[in-house]
Amino acid sequence: MAFEIYQIVLIAAVFIWSGFVRSGLGFGGALFTIPFLLLIHNDPLYFLPIISLHLLFFAALTLMQSRHNEVRMSGSADIDAPRVNWPFVRFALAIMILPKIAGVIGLIVLPADLMNTVIFLMIAAYSVTYILGRPLKSNSRWLDVVFLVIGAYVSGTSLIGGPLVIAVALRHIKISEFRHTLFVLWAVLVSIKLIAFAFAGVPLNVLAALWLLPFAGIGHVIGQRLHETLLHQDTTKFYQVIGWVLLTSAGMGLYQLEL
Repeated sequence: MAFEIYQIVLIAAVFIWSGFVRSGLGFGGALFTIPFLLLIHNDPLYFLPIISLHLLFFAALTLMQSRHNEVRMSGSADIDAPRVNWPFVRFALAIMILPKIAGVIGLIVLPADLMNTVIFLMIAAYSVTYILGRPLKSNSRWLDVVFLVIGAYVSGTSLIGGPLVIAVALRHIKISEFRHTLFVLWAVLVSIKLIAFAFAGVPLNVLAALWLLPFAGIGHVIGQRLHETLLHQDTTKFYQVIGWVLLTSAGMGLYQLEL
């Protein structure tokens, strides 16, 4: 895929941002970046494999860090050391596997313009919840299942099902377990997506993923440094600003699709 110089610079900058939000928040590597990438190059099947490969790489790093912390904190009184909540991972995956596969099939067989429209509309809907300071929440087991099923399908089509899954995760896991647990869950779901891509003959763009990896790595390091700060501060204003940015980018994307 040949890009102009300005497109390469913009894509590199977006992947720095991708690494930052993925590491700093534990989610959003796709949600907060795919609308900008689609404005640069209007093809989700080009960028989604790259984002998926990056997520696998950084999820592996995070899991190794989690194991190291568990060993280091073994016997310590610090019960809030970062850990993976494996019961939640098993619970979520049991519900999400089939709708995830259905979503991946939809991404592969449906027209690109239709998928882009769905992606931008979903991002616009998420952005409104952030702007209003009323993110999605689950308050029952029944709603847990509904959110996980929809989140899995959306994740299969575009990797932007995070807010729906987080609405469930917040009910079941501690904040200290949040990022590590979600990284493991994303890794399993993304592996399913990559296997489906390979089976369907969709290019995984491994070389592009490799040259963009250092840029995502820069963002990852910055995000790690800010992660603890974000956990202990009121992030309402931060999410409101992000919400407005996402809403603007989604609007631009939908306008572009109409041209």
